Amino acid sequence: MQEETLSPPEPPEQLDRVVIRFAGDSGDGMQLAGTRFTETSAAFGNDLATFPSFPAEIRAPQGTLAGVSSFQVHIADWDILTHGDQADVLVAMNPAALKANLREVVPGGLILANEDAFDDRNLEKAGYEKSPLSDGSLSGYHVLTAPMEKLTKIAVKDSGVTGRAVLRSKNFFALGLISWMFNRPTEPILDWVKKKFGEDNPVAKANLEAFRAGFNFGNTTEEFHHTFEVAPAKLPPGEYANITGNQALAWGLVAAARAAGLSLFLGSYPITPATSILEEIARLKHFDVKTFQAEDEIAGVGVALGAAFAGHLAVTTTSGPGVSLKGETLSLALMTELPLVLVDVQRAGPSTGLPTKVEQSDLMMALHGRHGEAPLPVLAPASPSDAFEVAREAARIAIKYMTPVILLSDGYLANGAEPWRIPDFDNLPDFDISFATEPNGPDGEFLPYMRNEETMARPWAIPGTPGLEHRVGGLEKEALTGNVSYDPDNHEFMTEQRAAKIAGIANDIPEAEAEGPDEAKLLVVSWGSTFGAVRAGVNNATVAGYPTAHLHLRYLNPLPRNLGEVLDSYQQILIPELNRGQLAAVLRAAYLVPTVSLSKVQGAPFMANEITKKIIDLIEDAS
Repeated sequence: MQEETLSPPEPPEQLDRVVIRFAGDSGDGMQLAGTRFTETSAAFGNDLATFPSFPAEIRAPQGTLAGVSSFQVHIADWDILTHGDQADVLVAMNPAALKANLREVVPGGLILANEDAFDDRNLEKAGYEKSPLSDGSLSGYHVLTAPMEKLTKIAVKDSGVTGRAVLRSKNFFALGLISWMFNRPTEPILDWVKKKFGEDNPVAKANLEAFRAGFNFGNTTEEFHHTFEVAPAKLPPGEYANITGNQALAWGLVAAARAAGLSLFLGSYPITPATSILEEIARLKHFDVKTFQAEDEIAGVGVALGAAFAGHLAVTTTSGPGVSLKGETLSLALMTELPLVLVDVQRAGPSTGLPTKVEQSDLMMALHGRHGEAPLPVLAPASPSDAFEVAREAARIAIKYMTPVILLSDGYLANGAEPWRIPDFDNLPDFDISFATEPNGPDGEFLPYMRNEETMARPWAIPGTPGLEHRVGGLEKEALTGNVSYDPDNHEFMTEQRAAKIAGIANDIPEAEAEGPDEAKLLVVSWGSTFGAVRAGVNNATVAGYPTAHLHLRYLNPLPRNLGEVLDSYQQILIPELNRGQLAAVLRAAYLVPTVSLSKVQGAPFMANEITKKIIDLIEDAS
């Protein structure tokens, strides 16, 4: 019998959910191990959510707290909302990984440590005077150890890998051991290794043998004989893919281009954490996609705007620093009234800040970060899979209303993953689109700024169409003709027209709808990636006897037309944000309602218990 099909000697303990965190040096392959465990859990049928966390440096200081990389995955047999507040299991590849993550392990949780790494040198780097594996400081946890480095060396000795490279497979030893403990199907992992490296490749052989060694260590070592199992979730029938937010966003943009019958053009400059959107779309060129990796942020948006003028669905992707650089061209897109989608995958700032950590601090920049009066539609997805639909919606609005649109994702959504029910692409609704082909003026002339009565959009005239020649540029346009105009009354009129067009989009988006018990007097408002933690926190508070309602906003400008009425129907309004209260300030200004901010700017997402605690405090203080 092959190692990967061995069965545990006793029935596993059944769990409805478990949170596992892999942690080690940034070069230890924790992201890879976590991703592979996630993929095999998805293949098994679990619902799941992930939270990768890693340093900004390519090779962070080895053995130090600053160099720790981690990957947390929450798997369950029911529909979960978050990556889990605390880990039930911590795989610690060295002392620094243990120290950096111990406070986020539940009391009594399981710690699986690589005992070989707990030597004097690594203990000193992590700030330990004595080994926590033997000094009694971990008495509140269930600690299991394995000589991962020693056993990995033995396992890979005949693989062809030599020297220091032999220890690069120790992440697969840990993955094999965890796969044994949680009864994961091993075929997806083994097949991935063979496909990735080639079955006869020395690296493939080393990883396969290390994985089998870890799996067999669990099988043959008595203290690991207590195993666990999380049954498949009862998800709606259909075909599923495990998808990150950046993947979903990329696929949504491609689907939007197909729905509009347009070529997709992406002009972008690589920047964390948005780069993988460019990489993903570049792999989809068979869907009439063109990608251009520009020399800088300004060039990326410039070529994208040129593509919009030429009749493409134009997109540019970036993060906060890049939005600043793209601001002038974004204003040009507004002045010329051309459809362009700008994706901002937010990260912790200002400046370079914490480039691999999450924050929602670009909202005010998205709403107001341009010179002059330049309102734009702003949307934000709620989860990794929701990015698919929001990307389609951003493209629909851009095309229908002839306007640039900002889509605010963030690092948590970009890198996090969850199961996504693949839609029937052939049945997705098409977008109504028509290019101007004939002059539209009363005297047979072309008026490029004659607006559609319903949408106030101007006609989209492709360069080279006979008789539809017109000017584009940053100087103010004369109403109807598009000629350069310095007339003050015309400038005011055109400014009001552009603003009215954006405001009118409120009539084309869903109304706000709060969810929760009728007796709720407290409303929690969320936007972007706070959705999962807020919904879970609200549910927990309601179950605990503190009835609470929840409203999530996908449309941040314009806001839903009935939002003021909804807000006025509650006595208290709580707004959790991964910033210093930007949406709270917007809602206070727009609707004159009292709001309470729950701010977090630690480079980490909210935990559900943080939301629940604040809800309970507010309700008890008000009673």
